[in-house]
Amino acid sequence: MTQPLPALTVDIDPRLLEILVCPVTHGPLTYDRDKAELVSKSANLAYPIRDGVPIMLPEEARELTD
Repeated sequence: MTQPLPALTVDIDPRLLEILVCPVTHGPLTYDRDKAELVSKSANLAYPIRDGVPIMLPEEARELTD
């Protein structure tokens, strides 16, 4: 399944980042604005943001590569 291209820029409310956690590890997430993703370094996953909505489903996440 191919990933849709992210929007040109997506802004996430910083307060939202304070409360969202990775559904796999329950650890913190960082925001990658260029890719419109929330990144869980501990799970090695990136969750897409579509139409301004974070998709926090592990099956929708992209595995990070080195």
